[in-house]
Amino acid sequence: MEILLEIIKLTIPGLLTFLAAYFVLKTYMENQQKLQHLKIQQEQQKSSLPLRLQAYERLSLFCERISLPNLLLRVRKPGMSNGELRVSLLLAVQQEYEHNITQQVYVSSQLWEIIKFARDESVNAISIIAEKTDTKSDAKELAGMLFNYVNQQEVMAVEKALLAIKKEAATRL
Repeated sequence: MEILLEIIKLTIPGLLTFLAAYFVLKTYMENQQKLQHLKIQQEQQKSSLPLRLQAYERLSLFCERISLPNLLLRVRKPGMSNGELRVSLLLAVQQEYEHNITQQVYVSSQLWEIIKFARDESVNAISIIAEKTDTKSDAKELAGMLFNYVNQQEVMAVEKALLAIKKEAATRL
């Protein structure tokens, strides 16, 4: 019996020392792994930050370029008919969208939906208002109606999209 007690006296402290060392090393290794993961995440953020900033800039420019007043000033040419202006406006919006479609990778899906809504509002306004005009008349008529439409709106979807871009850029950077 004494031998068994001696074995227990020697085994228990050794076992306790082993368990303490095990838990200390386990905690240390987990913390090292978390630290390594954090470093990798920070490096990824450093490399993706310029790309996200560029995406916000490009999407802001996209919104500015598809706003109806800016679009009309850029696309309308003397001697155009309403039909030609309509096609030119719709084509310009579509080309701008296609040029910036890859930016959706760098922004939230919610922001991208707002951007698409702004594009759709511009396209729908152009189409609906253009239907009310004679396609062969001078484009001044369609341009005037589009300017009136913009003036009647309290807030355009493009303006909301610009605010959403600024808000997301401020929170995600």
